[in-house]
Amino acid sequence: MKATQRDFAAVAPKAALQCRLFYFCGQDEAGAFAAAERITRQLADSGERIELSGAELKRDPVRLDDEARSTSLFGGARHIFVRATGDDVHDAVSNLLESEVPPCPVLIVAAAATDKSRTAKLLASRDDALVAMFYPPDLSSVTSAVRQMADAAGLQMGGDLAERIARAASLDVRLAQSEVTKLAIYLDATPQAPRAARVEDLDAIGASTEEDGFSPLVNAVLSGEVGRLSAELKRMRDLSLNPVGLLLAMERRVAQLAQLSAKLGPRGDVAGLLEAETRARRVFFKDKRDLATQLRQWQGRKLERLVQRLVALHQALVSGSHSAEVVLAQGLTDIARAAARRR
Repeated sequence: MKATQRDFAAVAPKAALQCRLFYFCGQDEAGAFAAAERITRQLADSGERIELSGAELKRDPVRLDDEARSTSLFGGARHIFVRATGDDVHDAVSNLLESEVPPCPVLIVAAAATDKSRTAKLLASRDDALVAMFYPPDLSSVTSAVRQMADAAGLQMGGDLAERIARAASLDVRLAQSEVTKLAIYLDATPQAPRAARVEDLDAIGASTEEDGFSPLVNAVLSGEVGRLSAELKRMRDLSLNPVGLLLAMERRVAQLAQLSAKLGPRGDVAGLLEAETRARRVFFKDKRDLATQLRQWQGRKLERLVQRLVALHQALVSGSHSAEVVLAQGLTDIARAAARRR
């Protein structure tokens, strides 16, 4: 069974009932994670959660099969969540499929993989498996999604306000949904009693803006502006910016760079490409200068290594680190220095 972000919502309920293996891939890692969490909530009995990494399963391909056919510590249900990179879980998944004993649900989020990967090909034609591919969202699609969220929450919202929420959320639909929910609660809006939402209402609930959000730090790091970095990291601490949210914003920008780089090719016209993307409303005009700098610095294998570095940094943050700000600051500093060497 296969799906993309366009039809995933419709496919998810059936897949949660029918499938035992779920493979979420594509450049939109945040979207893949959100999809995995959605499936987990829809499982009849998700039970205990066992977390594994792709690196662990690459070293020990039998472990996934062992874990998937074991019971929880207290004899109840369980499910396995795997964070992978590329095809590092291929052999483990292959071993799992060879046994005739039904496994517990296994959910795999595979960064930098596609539905054409070897692992995806093992699963795509099976009735007991789902392969879901997620592409990075653009401003237009997230703005449209925000308006749909608003309609469902009983908010009458214009396009300009929906676009502002999409930008403030760094095109992360989960963060955008949170803003819409807070706005509906603030205005006491329901589908039965709709309320008009204004910019003043969004400001009142403390929604992030471009000035106090993630963008300045993201741009300083990826553009290699080491001289600005200390002040931006201080601003991160002073404003208590969420480390995971900030890293998600960084991942969104890198996914955008990967998408643009694929269109650009090895000898493309950066300025011409960005002008065309801006006219098509896939790039915000205020981002053109920063994107031009970053596209020239991060291409090919350098961009691939950056994606891998962000994956490792994300794993360090979500593993429960008690010093998330320190870990993130060090990781961002390393990336900024690497970018500065290419200026």
